[in-house]
Amino acid sequence: MDKIQEIKDRLKNLKSLPTLPPIVSRLNEMVEDEDVTAVSLGKVIEKDQVLTSKLLRMVNSSFFGFPQRISTVSNAIVLLGFNVIKTLIVTSSIFDVMQSSDIGLWEHSLGCAAFSGIMAARRNIKNPEEVSTASLIHDIGKVVIRSEFPEYYAKIVEDVERRGVFMREAEEEVLGVQHGEIGGWLADEWNLPERLSIPIRFHHYPEKAGEFVEIASIIHISDIVIRAWGYGFGGDKWVPPLSHAAWEQIKFGKAEGREIMEELDLRLSELKNFTMEF
Repeated sequence: MDKIQEIKDRLKNLKSLPTLPPIVSRLNEMVEDEDVTAVSLGKVIEKDQVLTSKLLRMVNSSFFGFPQRISTVSNAIVLLGFNVIKTLIVTSSIFDVMQSSDIGLWEHSLGCAAFSGIMAARRNIKNPEEVSTASLIHDIGKVVIRSEFPEYYAKIVEDVERRGVFMREAEEEVLGVQHGEIGGWLADEWNLPERLSIPIRFHHYPEKAGEFVEIASIIHISDIVIRAWGYGFGGDKWVPPLSHAAWEQIKFGKAEGREIMEELDLRLSELKNFTMEF
């Protein structure tokens, strides 16, 4: 079987990753209902105590950066919006895998989410929390490769270490596809909105993201900055080259850059405490 088709088939029936919570299908229906309220959606989520505690913990973490504590699911929904809540719920099982088996990638993802949130807010992007969430799961394809294709993953890691290439280059050679594309396919399988799935797919090639080029550019730059900062571990020790198209979308001056880095430094210090709790 062709490797790419094998990957797509496996995504339709993931086995190694934890099963999605049963309430997700119900939530998917509710999110599509124009008349649904935050209160009614919150009541469904709160029926699952584990999911509720995970959701509130993440909403109150530093990568969203809300100044006030959020104590109810309905308040979280109002602040974050249906798309973000749905995504955090759908991907909660992935977070469990990352926390237990790859804390370096988990920290890298949290750092990217924090930086993306800072940038999205400064650029006055509507629903900046969606940008943070897309950044949080931008490397979800790496989790799939490691969990579902361990034999290919071992070869990829070997190539990265032996030849000194980027992980995505090794993925392309071994699988014929990169983790960004795999992450985009998985996001589509989960019926996540294009505002999330397309930037995930093209976070290394933001110029290909069409109408979502600004979001993809923010995630692209966040990935590079967090790697250069040395926060977490993205799978290889190299800092990717910066896309000129992404920089043209997001570029900022020295003064603003210093402000952004100071804010990021504070966020990452807070996130370090958050990840140490797991």
